Amino acid sequence: MGKITVDLCLVFEIPDSGLTINGLIGGLKQAVGQIDGKILETLMQALEQRLIEGMVHRDPERYRRNGTQSKPRLLKSTLGTISYRFAQLRDRHSGRSLTPLVEALAIPAYDHYLEEALGAGIGLAVHVSYRRARSEVERIGGLSMSHTTVHRRLQELATSHDPFGVMKDRAFRFLLADGTKVHLQGPAGKDLGQVEMRWAMASSGSPSGFEPVGFWLDTKWAEIRKELESRLDYQKLEVLFCDGGPGIEENLLHPGMKPQRCEWHAKRDFPYLLYADGFKKAEQKPLIDKLQAIPVMNVTQTKLEALRAEDRAVVQQIVEKTQQGFEQLLQALDPQRYPHTRTYIENLIEPVTTFLNWWLEKGELIPFTTNAIENAFSRVNNRIKRVGRRWSERGLLNWLKVTFYKIFKPELWTTLWNTERDFARIKLISLEISWRWSEAIT
Repeated sequence: MGKITVDLCLVFEIPDSGLTINGLIGGLKQAVGQIDGKILETLMQALEQRLIEGMVHRDPERYRRNGTQSKPRLLKSTLGTISYRFAQLRDRHSGRSLTPLVEALAIPAYDHYLEEALGAGIGLAVHVSYRRARSEVERIGGLSMSHTTVHRRLQELATSHDPFGVMKDRAFRFLLADGTKVHLQGPAGKDLGQVEMRWAMASSGSPSGFEPVGFWLDTKWAEIRKELESRLDYQKLEVLFCDGGPGIEENLLHPGMKPQRCEWHAKRDFPYLLYADGFKKAEQKPLIDKLQAIPVMNVTQTKLEALRAEDRAVVQQIVEKTQQGFEQLLQALDPQRYPHTRTYIENLIEPVTTFLNWWLEKGELIPFTTNAIENAFSRVNNRIKRVGRRWSERGLLNWLKVTFYKIFKPELWTTLWNTERDFARIKLISLEISWRWSEAIT
């Protein structure tokens, strides 16, 4: 462990009048880049000198000083652009010319942009387009880069970091699965049409919230089940939350696992099913009113959270009246006239009341709608469908990996950029500062 002392002398020009605190801060912010850049350059020179002196001292017959690079390297970082001509050594054994500091500091051989400089651009690209992310980083931080650089480095980051490793040690109890259509493109922008993007989220309990455990494109639910079984302790999952999409419950439920249908999706999908059976809006109203009158369709999170042990009789009554309400609705849905709607309601009756029966059996609250859980995914869907519009399969999956860190696990995003890399850091251990006016008062 060594110590280095850097003597720094700063001279500021102070306006005679009109200076405000904002002007003071603004001027200092403009100078920070120059100050940081000069300190960094000085530290590099000091480290380089000691490194070369040590190599030559240890093996004077092998290493000889060989000047500096003919052209300076431009290294772009959050501290600004550093222009530096690296000192060289001649290795007499191999005949090669070496730049010791490049290897010692793990400076990339060809990239101008250091990895730490890309964090802001990659993070913004989760929410906005790559071009907009680039322009915002330049506007806020003064760091100029192309949108293709942001895109390329995001792809590299996603390829080297897999957020979905084996998680069998996690005590996940609940699983949520859903999907949506996305537009893909092939080489040279060829339109490949729409495919299903699917995802799964898991939770160890209601208070802990749900987190993604996988993203898939154009993958069958049966294949997703196999992958989840290899990733999670699947047999310990107790409830499957979904909107009743084709194939989800059939493939993802295991014996003893209970389904919970989303109440919000049920109310939203009901009119579409009636329309599929040939009934337009005016004809739908009596049946929609019947569905909305069923007690389970009027439960709110506030009412659920207010439940106490003494409310068991009330909840049992809600379950009974809900069953009666669905039976009355089925009586009104003639199987000949409403084939799609009737089948949907028959399959909905039990799963939509799981959360009530769960509370009666275990005294534990679980979600009765996936709408709130999916709010984070609304940002993902908006970025995919309103900003990106068309994606390559690899590009979309890599982008989704980064969203895991940025949207669903932001604390891991900080870890990824600040503490995950196993390297030593310089540490400021002393700071002294004084001031004097350069001229006398007149």
